[in-house]
Amino acid sequence: MSTLQISLAIIGGLLLAIVVAHSAWSARKNLPMQPTPDPVAPAIDPTGGDLPLDTQPERLEPGFDTDSSLDALTALTVPEKKPGLDALIDVIAPIGVDSVVSGEAALAAMPGSRRAGSKPFAVEGLSPASGAWETPAAGQRYSAFQAGVQLANRTGALNQIEFSEFVMKAQAFADAIDGQPEFPDMMDEVARARELDNFASAHDAQLGFTLRAKHTAWSPGYVQQNAAKLGFVAGSVPGRMVLPASQSGPHAPPVLGLSFDTQAAMAEDPEQTALRELTLSLDVPQVLRAEQPFERMCEAAIALAASMDGVIIDDQGQPIRPEAMEAIHADLEQLYNTLEERDMPAGSALGRRLFS
Repeated sequence: MSTLQISLAIIGGLLLAIVVAHSAWSARKNLPMQPTPDPVAPAIDPTGGDLPLDTQPERLEPGFDTDSSLDALTALTVPEKKPGLDALIDVIAPIGVDSVVSGEAALAAMPGSRRAGSKPFAVEGLSPASGAWETPAAGQRYSAFQAGVQLANRTGALNQIEFSEFVMKAQAFADAIDGQPEFPDMMDEVARARELDNFASAHDAQLGFTLRAKHTAWSPGYVQQNAAKLGFVAGSVPGRMVLPASQSGPHAPPVLGLSFDTQAAMAEDPEQTALRELTLSLDVPQVLRAEQPFERMCEAAIALAASMDGVIIDDQGQPIRPEAMEAIHADLEQLYNTLEERDMPAGSALGRRLFS
């Protein structure tokens, strides 16, 4: 083989190596950003040196404080207390009875569905022991009842067909317990439902910020790791995380939601799935004003954009500037004031029911 052939072979080999290296570099560069592994602390020798692997102390399980652990478990498993009927947002029909009715009899008489059309339907009993209206329960006794249906929610106002279904359900319950119901005028209640629906439609607010990757895409694990640092936890569906409320109890709606592509979260190898966008959301009427939800939404968006090399954009794909956030904040303060003046504060039982 001549010197020329040897030189050409060497040059060809070098070029091939460069092409392979460049391809590997490009593939690595295009991989979505991955979560950082949690560091594992080395075993510490009390005398000052690291212990060899075969002499490390046996792992100790954390102690179990019966009282504190039981209190924490109880707080998480307390059933959600449903808000009672309220004349502000419900049609209420009193049901008189001639004698006290047991909770078992009331439960047996309840209709199979707790809705009239798209509106929640409920029955409450008056407890002689406490003097309060409550959802019928076994082992209790009741001296009177009332049935109710919600006037409006996000599906719209109560209509005549739904009112008629409410009357049928309430009448059937009353007949089963030998009660006598009194129903308000349908046209008056339907008109009241329209007025309440008009108010709710004009004062509903569901906000969202989109966070888009500037350069390198993200893996689901990378998104989850960065969101967890801000207090987000896994939601009930893949591709969703939530920021829990701090002031409303274990069953309160979350302060914020964070969502990304569900299919990416459910992929066989989600860490090889590339995400370029995620959404932060706030359902304003569902969250207490004291939680400062919009301020926390802005802080979370800015922090995620900084840590993940992203940009905050609006529905038109344009970057959201700080002055725009300030304008939205001012509008929300006025919305909070209006809801409070109507006795339906954001995050309250009535507010959550109306805007659901």
